[in-house]
Amino acid sequence: MLWSITKIVVFVALIAAAAYGAIMLLELDGGVRIEMAGQEYNLTLLTAVIAVILMVIAVWLGLKVLAFLVALLKFINGDETAISRYFDKNRQEKGYKALSDGIVALASGEGDVAMAKAAKADKYLKKPALTNLITAQAAEIKGDHKKAEEVYKKLLKNEKTRFVGVRGLMQQKLESGDTQTALKLAETAFALKPKHAEVQDTLLNLQAKSEDWSGARGTLKAKLKYGALPRDVHKRRDAVLALSEARGVWDDGHDIAARETAIEANKMSPDLVPAAVLAARSYIAQGSKRNATRLIVKAWNAQPHPDLAAVFAEIEPEETPAARVKRFAKLLKYHADHREAKLLSAELQIAAEDFPAARRAMGDLAESEPDTRVLTLMAAIERGEGADDAVVRAWLARALAAPRGPQWVCDSCQHIHADWVPSCENCESFDTLSWRAPPVSATTSPVGFEMLPLLVGAAPSTEDASGNEEEGAEAEIEDAEVLDAADGNEDASGDQDKQPNPT
Repeated sequence: MLWSITKIVVFVALIAAAAYGAIMLLELDGGVRIEMAGQEYNLTLLTAVIAVILMVIAVWLGLKVLAFLVALLKFINGDETAISRYFDKNRQEKGYKALSDGIVALASGEGDVAMAKAAKADKYLKKPALTNLITAQAAEIKGDHKKAEEVYKKLLKNEKTRFVGVRGLMQQKLESGDTQTALKLAETAFALKPKHAEVQDTLLNLQAKSEDWSGARGTLKAKLKYGALPRDVHKRRDAVLALSEARGVWDDGHDIAARETAIEANKMSPDLVPAAVLAARSYIAQGSKRNATRLIVKAWNAQPHPDLAAVFAEIEPEETPAARVKRFAKLLKYHADHREAKLLSAELQIAAEDFPAARRAMGDLAESEPDTRVLTLMAAIERGEGADDAVVRAWLARALAAPRGPQWVCDSCQHIHADWVPSCENCESFDTLSWRAPPVSATTSPVGFEMLPLLVGAAPSTEDASGNEEEGAEAEIEDAEVLDAADGNEDASGDQDKQPNPT
Protein backbone atom coordinates (compact mmCIF):
# COMPACT_ATOMS: atom_id res chain seq x y z
CA MET A 1 0.00 0.00 0.00
CA LEU A 2 2.71 2.49 0.98
CA TRP A 3 4.80 1.57 -2.08
CA SER A 4 1.82 2.17 -4.42
CA ILE A 5 1.18 5.59 -2.91
CA THR A 6 4.88 6.44 -3.25
CA LYS A 7 4.89 5.51 -6.95
CA ILE A 8 1.79 7.67 -7.59
CA VAL A 9 3.34 10.63 -5.80
CA VAL A 10 6.59 10.30 -7.79
CA PHE A 11 4.67 10.08 -11.09
CA VAL A 12 2.65 13.21 -10.33
CA ALA A 13 5.82 15.05 -9.30
CA LEU A 14 7.54 14.15 -12.59
CA ILE A 15 4.54 15.38 -14.62
CA ALA A 16 4.48 18.59 -12.65
CA ALA A 17 8.22 19.09 -13.16
CA ALA A 18 7.86 18.53 -16.93
CA ALA A 19 4.98 21.00 -17.15
CA TYR A 20 6.87 23.58 -15.14
CA GLY A 21 9.90 23.14 -17.40
CA ALA A 22 7.77 23.62 -20.51
CA ILE A 23 6.29 26.83 -19.09
CA MET A 24 9.73 28.18 -18.27
CA LEU A 25 10.94 27.45 -21.80
CA LEU A 26 7.94 29.31 -23.28
CA GLU A 27 8.58 32.39 -21.16
CA LEU A 28 12.26 32.64 -22.08
CA ASP A 29 13.22 35.09 -24.83
CA GLY A 30 15.31 34.12 -27.86
CA GLY A 31 15.56 30.84 -29.67
CA VAL A 32 17.79 28.50 -31.65
CA ARG A 33 18.97 29.22 -35.20
CA ILE A 34 20.07 26.37 -37.42
CA GLU A 35 21.70 26.80 -40.85
CA MET A 36 21.85 23.72 -43.09
CA ALA A 37 22.46 23.50 -46.88
CA GLY A 38 21.80 27.21 -47.38
CA GLN A 39 18.62 27.06 -45.34
CA GLU A 40 18.08 28.80 -42.03
CA TYR A 41 15.74 27.55 -39.32
CA ASN A 42 14.69 29.54 -36.27
CA LEU A 43 13.26 27.50 -33.40
CA THR A 44 11.96 28.49 -30.04
CA LEU A 45 13.58 26.93 -26.98
CA LEU A 46 10.64 24.55 -26.40
CA THR A 47 10.65 23.51 -30.04
CA ALA A 48 14.38 22.93 -29.89
CA VAL A 49 14.07 20.68 -26.81
CA ILE A 50 11.34 18.65 -28.51
CA ALA A 51 13.49 18.37 -31.64
CA VAL A 52 16.41 17.05 -29.60
CA ILE A 53 14.20 14.45 -27.95
CA LEU A 54 12.82 13.34 -31.32
CA MET A 55 16.34 13.14 -32.72
CA VAL A 56 17.44 10.87 -29.85
CA ILE A 57 14.46 8.62 -30.47
CA ALA A 58 15.24 8.54 -34.18
CA VAL A 59 18.85 7.56 -33.50
CA TRP A 60 17.71 4.74 -31.16
CA LEU A 61 15.26 3.48 -33.78
CA GLY A 62 17.97 3.72 -36.43
CA LEU A 63 20.29 1.55 -34.32
CA LYS A 64 17.53 -1.03 -33.84
CA VAL A 65 16.82 -1.10 -37.59
CA LEU A 66 20.53 -1.39 -38.29
CA ALA A 67 20.84 -4.32 -35.87
CA PHE A 68 17.89 -6.01 -37.57
CA LEU A 69 19.45 -5.45 -41.01
CA VAL A 70 22.71 -7.01 -39.76
CA ALA A 71 20.77 -10.02 -38.47
CA LEU A 72 18.95 -10.24 -41.80
CA LEU A 73 22.22 -10.21 -43.73
CA LYS A 74 23.59 -12.97 -41.46
CA PHE A 75 20.45 -14.99 -42.09
CA ILE A 76 20.85 -14.54 -45.87
CA ASN A 77 24.46 -15.68 -45.55
CA GLY A 78 23.36 -18.96 -43.89
CA ASP A 79 23.01 -18.20 -40.15
CA GLU A 80 19.50 -19.61 -39.62
CA THR A 81 19.29 -18.45 -35.99
CA ALA A 82 20.40 -14.85 -36.49
CA ILE A 83 16.90 -13.36 -36.72
CA SER A 84 15.52 -15.54 -33.89
CA ARG A 85 18.40 -14.45 -31.65
CA TYR A 86 17.59 -10.85 -32.44
CA PHE A 87 13.98 -11.19 -31.34
CA ASP A 88 14.76 -13.57 -28.43
CA LYS A 89 17.23 -11.29 -26.72
CA ASN A 90 14.56 -9.27 -24.97
CA ARG A 91 12.62 -12.39 -24.04
CA GLN A 92 15.69 -13.91 -22.47
CA GLU A 93 16.25 -10.84 -20.35
CA LYS A 94 12.68 -11.03 -19.05
CA GLY A 95 12.94 -14.76 -18.54
CA TYR A 96 16.20 -14.64 -16.57
CA LYS A 97 14.83 -11.83 -14.43
CA ALA A 98 11.76 -13.91 -13.63
CA LEU A 99 14.01 -16.90 -12.92
CA SER A 100 16.18 -14.94 -10.48
CA ASP A 101 13.06 -13.58 -8.78
CA GLY A 102 11.76 -17.14 -8.47
CA ILE A 103 14.99 -18.33 -6.84
CA VAL A 104 14.85 -15.46 -4.34
CA ALA A 105 11.20 -16.23 -3.55
CA LEU A 106 12.07 -19.91 -3.11
CA ALA A 107 14.85 -19.06 -0.67
CA SER A 108 12.41 -16.81 1.20
CA GLY A 109 9.88 -19.61 1.55
CA GLU A 110 7.26 -17.92 -0.66
CA GLY A 111 5.96 -20.92 -2.57
CA ASP A 112 3.16 -19.13 -4.47
CA VAL A 113 5.47 -16.36 -5.71
CA ALA A 114 8.17 -18.84 -6.70
CA MET A 115 5.72 -20.93 -8.74
CA ALA A 116 4.38 -17.82 -10.52
CA LYS A 117 7.88 -16.60 -11.36
CA ALA A 118 8.88 -20.07 -12.54
CA ALA A 119 5.86 -20.18 -14.87
CA LYS A 120 6.77 -16.76 -16.27
CA ALA A 121 10.40 -17.77 -16.75
CA ASP A 122 9.33 -20.93 -18.53
CA LYS A 123 7.15 -18.85 -20.87
CA TYR A 124 10.09 -16.71 -21.95
CA LEU A 125 13.03 -19.13 -21.70
CA LYS A 126 11.51 -22.48 -22.67
CA LYS A 127 14.03 -24.23 -20.40
CA PRO A 128 12.09 -26.68 -18.27
CA ALA A 129 15.28 -28.10 -16.76
CA LEU A 130 15.57 -24.87 -14.78
CA THR A 131 12.00 -23.83 -14.22
CA ASN A 132 10.63 -27.29 -13.32
CA LEU A 133 13.09 -27.61 -10.46
CA ILE A 134 11.91 -24.32 -8.95
CA THR A 135 8.30 -25.33 -9.48
CA ALA A 136 8.80 -28.68 -7.73
CA GLN A 137 10.53 -27.17 -4.72
CA ALA A 138 7.94 -24.41 -4.50
CA ALA A 139 5.18 -27.03 -4.54
CA GLU A 140 6.92 -28.82 -1.65
CA ILE A 141 6.99 -25.57 0.31
CA LYS A 142 3.27 -25.15 -0.28
CA GLY A 143 2.62 -28.74 0.72
CA ASP A 144 1.32 -29.67 -2.73
CA HIS A 145 3.06 -33.07 -2.92
CA LYS A 146 0.99 -34.18 -5.90
CA LYS A 147 2.20 -31.24 -7.99
CA ALA A 148 5.79 -31.77 -6.82
CA GLU A 149 5.68 -35.45 -7.79
CA GLU A 150 4.24 -34.55 -11.19
CA VAL A 151 7.07 -32.10 -11.88
CA TYR A 152 9.76 -34.51 -10.65
CA LYS A 153 8.46 -37.08 -13.12
CA LYS A 154 8.93 -34.52 -15.90
CA LEU A 155 12.55 -34.11 -14.83
CA LEU A 156 13.11 -37.83 -15.41
CA LYS A 157 12.76 -37.33 -19.16
CA ASN A 158 15.93 -35.23 -19.41
CA GLU A 159 19.28 -36.93 -18.89
CA LYS A 160 20.71 -33.80 -17.29
CA THR A 161 17.93 -33.60 -14.70
CA ARG A 162 17.19 -37.31 -14.29
CA PHE A 163 19.12 -37.60 -11.01
CA VAL A 164 17.32 -34.56 -9.58
CA GLY A 165 13.97 -36.11 -10.47
CA VAL A 166 14.85 -39.50 -8.97
CA ARG A 167 16.15 -37.92 -5.76
CA GLY A 168 13.06 -35.72 -5.47
CA LEU A 169 10.73 -38.69 -5.89
CA MET A 170 12.79 -40.66 -3.36
CA GLN A 171 12.32 -37.92 -0.77
CA GLN A 172 8.60 -37.84 -1.53
CA LYS A 173 8.27 -41.58 -0.92
CA LEU A 174 10.31 -41.39 2.28
CA GLU A 175 8.04 -38.69 3.66
CA SER A 176 4.95 -40.74 2.79
CA GLY A 177 6.40 -43.89 4.40
CA ASP A 178 6.65 -45.92 1.20
CA THR A 179 10.07 -47.39 1.97
CA GLN A 180 9.92 -50.13 -0.66
CA THR A 181 9.54 -47.66 -3.52
CA ALA A 182 12.03 -45.33 -1.86
CA LEU A 183 14.55 -48.17 -1.77
CA LYS A 184 14.19 -48.78 -5.51
CA LEU A 185 14.54 -45.06 -6.23
CA ALA A 186 17.60 -44.86 -3.95
CA GLU A 187 19.20 -47.71 -5.87
CA THR A 188 18.53 -45.86 -9.14
CA ALA A 189 19.92 -42.60 -7.76
CA PHE A 190 23.00 -44.46 -6.48
CA ALA A 191 23.55 -45.96 -9.93
CA LEU A 192 23.38 -42.46 -11.47
CA LYS A 193 25.66 -40.80 -8.90
CA PRO A 194 27.49 -43.30 -6.69
CA LYS A 195 29.59 -40.54 -5.11
CA HIS A 196 26.59 -38.67 -3.72
CA ALA A 197 26.95 -38.90 0.10
CA GLU A 198 23.27 -38.26 0.91
CA VAL A 199 22.10 -40.96 -1.50
CA GLN A 200 24.67 -43.37 -0.04
CA ASP A 201 23.41 -42.80 3.50
CA THR A 202 19.76 -43.05 2.49
CA LEU A 203 20.33 -46.26 0.54
CA LEU A 204 22.33 -47.79 3.40
CA ASN A 205 19.59 -47.03 5.95
CA LEU A 206 16.86 -48.40 3.69
CA GLN A 207 18.83 -51.57 2.97
CA ALA A 208 19.43 -52.10 6.68
CA LYS A 209 15.75 -51.54 7.42
CA SER A 210 14.75 -54.10 4.78
CA GLU A 211 17.50 -56.48 6.04
CA ASP A 212 19.32 -56.50 2.70
CA TRP A 213 22.65 -57.00 4.44
CA SER A 214 24.55 -58.04 1.33
CA GLY A 215 23.43 -54.92 -0.53
CA ALA A 216 24.19 -52.75 2.47
CA ARG A 217 27.73 -54.09 2.61
CA GLY A 218 28.15 -53.15 -1.05
CA THR A 219 26.93 -49.62 -0.35
CA LEU A 220 29.27 -49.36 2.63
CA LYS A 221 32.16 -50.44 0.42
CA ALA A 222 31.26 -47.68 -2.04
CA LYS A 223 31.31 -45.11 0.77
CA LEU A 224 34.84 -46.22 1.62
CA LYS A 225 35.88 -46.18 -2.05
CA TYR A 226 34.70 -42.61 -2.64
CA GLY A 227 36.12 -41.28 0.62
CA ALA A 228 32.83 -40.73 2.44
CA LEU A 229 33.80 -43.01 5.34
CA PRO A 230 37.04 -43.49 7.33
CA ARG A 231 38.60 -46.94 7.04
CA ASP A 232 38.25 -47.78 10.75
CA VAL A 233 34.56 -46.81 10.78
CA HIS A 234 34.01 -48.86 7.62
CA LYS A 235 35.64 -51.88 9.24
CA ARG A 236 33.41 -51.64 12.30
CA ARG A 237 30.17 -51.12 10.34
CA ASP A 238 31.04 -53.82 7.85
CA ALA A 239 31.41 -56.16 10.82
CA VAL A 240 27.98 -55.09 12.07
CA LEU A 241 26.43 -55.83 8.68
CA ALA A 242 28.27 -59.15 8.43
CA LEU A 243 26.97 -60.09 11.88
CA SER A 244 23.41 -59.18 10.88
CA GLU A 245 23.80 -61.23 7.70
CA ALA A 246 25.11 -64.19 9.71
CA ARG A 247 22.18 -64.04 12.12
CA GLY A 248 19.73 -64.05 9.24
CA VAL A 249 21.45 -67.00 7.58
CA TRP A 250 21.55 -68.81 10.94
CA ASP A 251 17.80 -68.34 11.37
CA ASP A 252 17.26 -69.76 7.88
CA GLY A 253 19.08 -72.95 8.87
CA HIS A 254 22.18 -72.49 6.72
CA ASP A 255 24.64 -73.30 9.50
CA ILE A 256 27.83 -73.48 7.43
CA ALA A 257 27.33 -70.10 5.76
CA ALA A 258 26.29 -68.56 9.08
CA ARG A 259 29.42 -69.84 10.81
CA GLU A 260 31.72 -68.47 8.14
CA THR A 261 30.03 -65.06 8.14
CA ALA A 262 29.98 -64.88 11.95
CA ILE A 263 33.68 -65.70 12.16
CA GLU A 264 34.37 -63.08 9.47
CA ALA A 265 32.44 -60.46 11.47
CA ASN A 266 34.38 -61.30 14.62
CA LYS A 267 37.73 -61.01 12.82
CA MET A 268 36.80 -57.58 11.48
CA SER A 269 35.74 -56.29 14.91
CA PRO A 270 36.81 -58.45 17.87
CA ASP A 271 35.23 -55.99 20.35
CA LEU A 272 31.77 -56.46 18.80
CA VAL A 273 30.24 -58.67 21.49
CA PRO A 274 27.31 -60.14 19.49
CA ALA A 275 29.72 -61.14 16.72
CA ALA A 276 32.00 -62.88 19.20
CA VAL A 277 29.02 -64.67 20.77
CA LEU A 278 27.71 -65.94 17.45
CA ALA A 279 31.17 -66.95 16.21
CA ALA A 280 31.87 -68.81 19.47
CA ARG A 281 28.57 -70.67 19.22
CA SER A 282 29.45 -71.64 15.66
CA TYR A 283 32.74 -73.08 16.91
CA ILE A 284 30.91 -74.92 19.69
CA ALA A 285 28.49 -76.38 17.13
CA GLN A 286 31.52 -77.60 15.16
CA GLY A 287 33.00 -79.16 18.31
CA SER A 288 35.96 -76.77 18.22
CA LYS A 289 36.02 -75.85 21.92
CA ARG A 290 39.59 -74.59 21.79
CA ASN A 291 38.79 -72.00 19.12
CA ALA A 292 35.65 -70.97 20.99
CA THR A 293 37.65 -70.50 24.20
CA ARG A 294 40.34 -68.47 22.45
CA LEU A 295 37.74 -66.26 20.78
CA ILE A 296 35.78 -65.57 23.99
CA VAL A 297 38.94 -64.78 25.96
CA LYS A 298 40.02 -62.31 23.26
CA ALA A 299 36.60 -60.64 23.18
CA TRP A 300 36.46 -60.50 27.00
CA ASN A 301 39.86 -58.84 27.04
CA ALA A 302 38.46 -56.20 24.67
CA GLN A 303 35.19 -55.69 26.58
CA PRO A 304 33.85 -57.81 29.48
CA HIS A 305 30.20 -58.66 28.90
CA PRO A 306 27.71 -61.11 30.49
CA ASP A 307 26.85 -62.63 27.10
CA LEU A 308 30.49 -63.66 26.69
CA ALA A 309 30.40 -65.36 30.09
CA ALA A 310 27.21 -67.19 29.14
CA VAL A 311 28.78 -68.56 25.95
CA PHE A 312 31.95 -69.44 27.81
CA ALA A 313 29.77 -71.56 30.13
CA GLU A 314 28.18 -73.29 27.11
CA ILE A 315 31.58 -74.69 26.12
CA GLU A 316 31.38 -77.18 29.02
CA PRO A 317 27.70 -77.40 29.95
CA GLU A 318 28.05 -80.52 32.16
CA GLU A 319 30.93 -79.41 34.40
CA THR A 320 30.57 -79.10 38.17
CA PRO A 321 30.46 -75.69 39.89
CA ALA A 322 33.96 -76.22 41.30
CA ALA A 323 35.35 -77.15 37.89
CA ARG A 324 33.62 -74.13 36.37
CA VAL A 325 35.24 -71.81 38.91
CA LYS A 326 38.62 -73.23 37.96
CA ARG A 327 38.01 -72.98 34.19
CA PHE A 328 36.66 -69.42 34.41
CA ALA A 329 39.87 -68.32 36.10
CA LYS A 330 41.39 -68.16 32.61
CA LEU A 331 38.77 -65.56 31.73
CA LEU A 332 38.72 -63.64 35.01
CA LYS A 333 42.44 -62.92 35.03
CA TYR A 334 41.71 -60.20 32.46
CA HIS A 335 40.15 -57.01 33.85
CA ALA A 336 39.87 -58.48 37.34
CA ASP A 337 38.76 -55.10 38.73
CA HIS A 338 36.04 -54.65 36.13
CA ARG A 339 32.48 -54.60 37.41
CA GLU A 340 31.42 -57.48 35.18
CA ALA A 341 34.38 -59.61 36.33
CA LYS A 342 33.42 -59.08 39.98
CA LEU A 343 29.79 -60.03 39.36
CA LEU A 344 30.74 -63.08 37.33
CA SER A 345 33.14 -64.26 40.04
CA ALA A 346 30.44 -63.78 42.68
CA GLU A 347 27.91 -65.78 40.64
CA LEU A 348 30.39 -68.61 40.22
CA GLN A 349 31.15 -68.70 43.95
CA ILE A 350 27.45 -68.66 44.81
CA ALA A 351 26.91 -71.64 42.50
CA ALA A 352 29.80 -73.38 44.28
CA GLU A 353 28.21 -72.40 47.64
CA ASP A 354 31.31 -70.50 48.75
CA PHE A 355 29.40 -67.47 50.01
CA PRO A 356 32.26 -65.72 51.86
CA ALA A 357 34.29 -65.84 48.63
CA ALA A 358 31.29 -64.46 46.76
CA ARG A 359 31.05 -61.57 49.24
CA ARG A 360 34.75 -60.82 48.79
CA ALA A 361 34.36 -60.92 45.01
CA MET A 362 31.51 -58.38 45.18
CA GLY A 363 33.72 -55.85 46.94
CA ASP A 364 32.00 -52.49 47.39
CA LEU A 365 29.63 -52.78 44.40
CA ALA A 366 26.60 -52.71 46.72
CA GLU A 367 27.60 -49.18 47.78
CA SER A 368 29.24 -47.83 44.62
CA GLU A 369 27.02 -49.35 41.89
CA PRO A 370 23.85 -50.70 43.52
CA ASP A 371 21.78 -51.93 40.59
CA THR A 372 19.24 -54.77 40.45
CA ARG A 373 21.77 -57.48 39.64
CA VAL A 374 24.20 -56.44 42.39
CA LEU A 375 21.52 -56.23 45.06
CA THR A 376 19.95 -59.54 44.04
CA LEU A 377 23.35 -61.25 44.33
CA MET A 378 23.76 -59.71 47.77
CA ALA A 379 20.40 -61.17 48.78
CA ALA A 380 21.56 -64.58 47.53
CA ILE A 381 24.78 -64.28 49.52
CA GLU A 382 22.88 -63.33 52.67
CA ARG A 383 20.51 -66.26 52.16
CA GLY A 384 23.43 -68.63 51.62
CA GLU A 385 25.16 -67.47 54.78
CA GLY A 386 22.00 -68.04 56.81
CA ALA A 387 21.12 -64.42 57.44
CA ASP A 388 17.78 -63.37 58.86
CA ASP A 389 14.86 -63.40 56.42
CA ALA A 390 14.28 -59.71 57.05
CA VAL A 391 17.80 -59.00 55.80
CA VAL A 392 17.19 -60.97 52.60
CA ARG A 393 13.88 -59.20 52.06
CA ALA A 394 15.55 -55.84 52.58
CA TRP A 395 18.08 -56.54 49.82
CA LEU A 396 15.27 -57.64 47.50
CA ALA A 397 13.29 -54.51 48.36
CA ARG A 398 16.25 -52.36 47.38
CA ALA A 399 16.59 -54.38 44.16
CA LEU A 400 13.00 -53.53 43.22
CA ALA A 401 13.71 -49.79 43.02
CA ALA A 402 17.35 -49.99 41.90
CA PRO A 403 18.50 -49.15 38.35
CA ARG A 404 18.51 -52.08 35.94
CA GLY A 405 22.23 -51.80 35.23
CA PRO A 406 24.02 -51.84 31.87
CA GLN A 407 21.84 -52.59 28.84
CA TRP A 408 21.91 -52.07 25.09
CA VAL A 409 21.19 -48.33 24.81
CA CYS A 410 21.00 -46.23 21.64
CA ASP A 411 23.51 -43.39 21.77
CA SER A 412 21.24 -41.20 19.61
CA CYS A 413 17.84 -41.44 21.31
CA GLN A 414 18.68 -43.35 24.55
CA HIS A 415 16.15 -46.06 23.70
CA ILE A 416 16.74 -49.33 25.61
CA HIS A 417 16.79 -52.62 23.72
CA ALA A 418 16.36 -56.12 25.05
CA ASP A 419 18.92 -57.51 22.60
CA TRP A 420 21.52 -56.04 20.30
CA VAL A 421 20.23 -54.99 16.87
CA PRO A 422 22.12 -53.27 14.03
CA SER A 423 19.68 -50.34 13.84
CA CYS A 424 17.84 -48.65 16.69
CA GLU A 425 14.23 -49.78 16.95
CA ASN A 426 13.14 -46.26 17.87
CA CYS A 427 15.11 -43.75 15.77
CA GLU A 428 16.43 -46.28 13.19
CA SER A 429 20.00 -45.00 13.54
CA PHE A 430 22.57 -47.49 12.32
CA ASP A 431 25.24 -48.93 14.64
CA THR A 432 24.42 -46.69 17.62
CA LEU A 433 23.86 -49.31 20.34
CA SER A 434 26.35 -49.52 23.20
CA TRP A 435 26.42 -51.60 26.38
CA ARG A 436 26.08 -49.12 29.23
CA ALA A 437 23.79 -47.98 32.01
CA PRO A 438 20.87 -45.93 30.64
CA PRO A 439 20.19 -42.42 31.95
CA VAL A 440 18.70 -42.55 35.44
CA SER A 441 15.05 -41.55 35.59
CA ALA A 442 12.85 -41.08 38.62
CA THR A 443 10.76 -44.16 39.46
CA THR A 444 7.20 -43.62 40.57
CA SER A 445 5.01 -46.23 42.14
CA PRO A 446 1.65 -46.18 43.90
CA VAL A 447 3.10 -48.21 46.78
CA GLY A 448 6.34 -46.23 47.04
CA PHE A 449 9.54 -48.21 46.59
CA GLU A 450 11.28 -45.99 49.11
CA MET A 451 8.95 -47.32 51.84
CA LEU A 452 9.78 -51.02 51.27
CA PRO A 453 12.93 -51.08 53.44
CA LEU A 454 10.90 -49.67 56.33
CA LEU A 455 8.32 -52.43 55.90
CA VAL A 456 10.65 -55.40 55.52
CA GLY A 457 13.75 -54.26 57.42
CA ALA A 458 16.88 -52.30 56.57
CA ALA A 459 19.69 -53.96 54.66
CA PRO A 460 22.94 -54.21 56.63
CA SER A 461 26.32 -53.25 55.23
CA THR A 462 28.32 -55.87 53.37
CA GLU A 463 30.86 -55.95 56.19
CA ASP A 464 28.32 -56.65 58.93
CA ALA A 465 25.50 -58.86 57.71
CA SER A 466 24.02 -60.63 60.68
CA GLY A 467 20.63 -61.11 62.29
CA ASN A 468 18.25 -63.53 63.89
CA GLU A 469 16.29 -65.88 61.64
CA GLU A 470 12.53 -65.30 61.76
CA GLU A 471 10.29 -68.26 61.97
CA GLY A 472 6.54 -68.72 61.52
CA ALA A 473 3.91 -68.58 58.89
CA GLU A 474 3.66 -64.81 58.93
CA ALA A 475 7.36 -64.33 58.04
CA GLU A 476 7.13 -66.94 55.27
CA ILE A 477 4.07 -65.20 53.80
CA GLU A 478 5.85 -61.80 53.86
CA ASP A 479 8.94 -63.35 52.27
CA ALA A 480 6.86 -64.92 49.50
CA GLU A 481 5.10 -61.60 48.84
CA VAL A 482 8.39 -59.72 48.45
CA LEU A 483 9.82 -62.44 46.20
CA ASP A 484 6.66 -62.40 44.09
CA ALA A 485 6.91 -58.63 43.80
CA ALA A 486 10.53 -58.94 42.70
CA ASP A 487 9.59 -61.57 40.11
CA GLY A 488 6.75 -59.39 38.82
CA ASN A 489 9.01 -56.37 38.49
CA GLU A 490 11.64 -58.38 36.64
CA ASP A 491 9.00 -59.78 34.28
CA ALA A 492 7.72 -56.29 33.54
CA SER A 493 11.14 -55.06 32.54
CA GLY A 494 12.65 -58.35 31.46
CA ASP A 495 12.80 -57.34 27.85
CA GLN A 496 15.17 -54.57 28.84
CA ASP A 497 17.35 -56.51 31.26
CA LYS A 498 18.50 -59.88 30.05
CA GLN A 499 21.53 -60.78 32.14
CA PRO A 500 22.85 -64.23 31.12
CA ASN A 501 24.00 -66.27 34.08
CA PRO A 502 26.93 -68.57 33.25
CA THR A 503 26.17 -70.71 36.29
